[in-house]
Order: sequence, then structure tokens, then C-alpha cells
Amino acid sequence: MLLPKFIITSDGYFRIGMVSQHRDLLLPGDQCIGGGYYRFDYASNRLILDRFSYDFGKPRWHLIDTLKVPSSYRGLWIIYLTDERYEDDFIVSEELKIEYYD
Repeated sequence: MLLPKFIITSDGYFRIGMVSQHRDLLLPGDQCIGGGYYRFDYASNRLILDRFSYDFGKPRWHLIDTLKVPSSYRGLWIIYLTDERYEDDFIVSEELKIEYYD
């Protein structure tokens, strides 16, 4: 079953796609530092990330300074919704420098 999943790599690359396993988003030589699921909220122009990868765990945002995002997502507000009751959501677009690539 294909599901909307995302990962981040140790080099700061953000990858999303409809895949069976989070590992299907990895390229040769990549090291994953977490992942989860995504959905688009077109009404508020947001890319909403949530949950975690069973293989790689929750995204470890603190390990990167710049998130490299495909340019097709330019202009979207990126937010990671935590499942923790006492933890604030992580506003990726505010907390990290975003670098777009083709």
C-alpha cells in the first residue's frame, strides 16, 4: 500500500512521495535522520508533516541547520505536528533555513 511519507537525510534533504516504506525515498549513500507522513492543506497553503517513521523514528530537526526542499514546494508553510502533549509543534519554515533545489 502506498502512503504519503517523508524523510530527512543527514545532509538536510527533504524528500516526500507515495511509497510503501520510508526507505524507498532514500538514494544511494543517504543516511536518514527521521521521517513521517505528510498532507497538503491547500486552504492555508501549508505542507503538514506528522507522526514518525517506524524504521527511522521522528525527524531529528536539531541535527540540521538548512533543510533542502524541492523547488516545487516553494511558498508552502511547512509545519511538523508533534504527537507529544507537552511539546509545541515545530514550525519548520521558521526554525530552519529553507534552501530550494530543482
